[in-house]
Amino acid sequence: MEEKMGSIEVGEILTVLDEDDREQEIEVIGLLSVEDKEYAAVAFAEDTQEETDEDMDVFFFQVIEGEDLAEIETDEEFEKVSAAFLEAEEAVADEE
Repeated sequence: MEEKMGSIEVGEILTVLDEDDREQEIEVIGLLSVEDKEYAAVAFAEDTQEETDEDMDVFFFQVIEGEDLAEIETDEEFEKVSAAFLEAEEAVADEE
């Protein structure tokens, strides 16, 4: 996995609006390129500080122009990205 994509970096805390227009802080926990597109794995910042990886909800977004996050538009694209992040995570775990 990569540590930086454009201006988005692993460990960076971002503020986003949820579906109820409430501000939520998310932390970038991973960056990866899949089929020439860049993606970020994020989790609620509060969860990354309090819980183990197994308890954490992880969300995937496409990184646009190295600095903006956009929702993944299709189930097929989501499945590819999810599988790629899982594979990368397993590779890192195997190295440890």
